[in-house]
Amino acid sequence: MASYKEIVTKTVIGKGKKTFTDTRRKKIENNPSTILGCWVINHNFEGVKNRDSVTINGSYDVNVWYSYDNDTKTDVLKETVPYTETVHIKNNSNVTNQEAIIRSLKQPNCIKVDIDGNDIVYTIEKELGIELVGDEKVKIAIDENEDPWDEIIDDVNDKQIDNEVDENFIKEDESI
Repeated sequence: MASYKEIVTKTVIGKGKKTFTDTRRKKIENNPSTILGCWVINHNFEGVKNRDSVTINGSYDVNVWYSYDNDTKTDVLKETVPYTETVHIKNNSNVTNQEAIIRSLKQPNCIKVDIDGNDIVYTIEKELGIELVGDEKVKIAIDENEDPWDEIIDDVNDKQIDNEVDENFIKEDESI
């Protein structure tokens, strides 16, 4: 007859992913003529579990390289963009000790950048993965009967190897 034990462990209660896009407009003193490049760096974030949602606070730096003065000079627009995203979640679990783990599944990336007069307009896209983790109890059956032990006999293996080894396996070439 089996007895039962309870194990308390961290489990993933739920998980999901969401893609976010953010379009921003920045006025430039120089009259930009051409966009030469855009890159996003230094992405930092953290998530906090609320009652029925997860709030993600973070920031990233955007650098837009552009030319002006009829493409004779260049400059870089540098901007730190803070963000707060709220993700509503379904939670069918009764676990009370939950925490949120946030992962960046797709780092922020500039998907579009345009010039509108003296403004640079860019769109950033990012994808975040959210896992809800909490303590759960798992009940397992314990079998009291122990499996039999196999006996390991080293001498038989050593003698068998000694008998199978051919010491004359290298034949010398007599023509040398």
